[in-house]
Amino acid sequence: MSYSIDLSGRVAFVTGASSGLGAQFARTLASAGAAVVLASRRVEKLKSLRAEIEAAGGDAHVVALDVTDITSIRAAVAHAETEMGTIDILVNNSGVSTSQRIVDVSAEDWDYVMNTNLRGAFFVAQEVAKRMLARAKGSAPGSFTGGRIVNIASMAGLRVLSQIGIYAMSKAAVVHMTRAMALEFGKYGINVNAICPGYIDTEMNHHHWQTAHGKQLIEMLPRKRVGQPQDLDTTLLMLCANESRFINGAIVQADDGFGV
Repeated sequence: MSYSIDLSGRVAFVTGASSGLGAQFARTLASAGAAVVLASRRVEKLKSLRAEIEAAGGDAHVVALDVTDITSIRAAVAHAETEMGTIDILVNNSGVSTSQRIVDVSAEDWDYVMNTNLRGAFFVAQEVAKRMLARAKGSAPGSFTGGRIVNIASMAGLRVLSQIGIYAMSKAAVVHMTRAMALEFGKYGINVNAICPGYIDTEMNHHHWQTAHGKQLIEMLPRKRVGQPQDLDTTLLMLCANESRFINGAIVQADDGFGV
């Protein structure tokens, strides 16, 4: 007997979709049947991903989004719903980091990380949730069948790592944000959960794993390996599935045992 997750008829909004985990999340949701809205500042990269998804038989739409700009957030979500229909799934993935000791963090470093990872994630989720809530309460058109918000946190939000202190703080806040939203939105059929990935090999950090420091870090990991973006596919699909109605407020560690 086989089991599959079917997201046909669902619209998924993915932030930070131009590369890395965001691009893989979009591919995965499209392959499960969802119509995917690709959102990011790098529109040309989104167009390439849209072509890839459409060539594979999927449905994708591109929208420009700067998560540090609330006006941009509101415009992107409104445009997405006009073009694709009501948003059923949000994958809140945009994120940035810096690397330095706590004593070397500048105000610019702090704002750079927090404005994207926490403030941006909060206001994207808020804007989508407002629309989900309106449909649930019957004050907005659309057939409500339950929403899914998946915030992408990090194992660094659960276990502080050296040199990335403010990144860890931002992701710890995303973990608590997830629980707060799950508590407030759950009674309306909107499930809010978070994924805390471990070290994942993406195009943005691929070079690091070839350096002496990167190789040393790999040797410290439980199974002496870094993950691939595809390693998060099943976790994402589980949390986005229609059948996941009993999973709310969960913080899922997908870190190959690093946090044990």
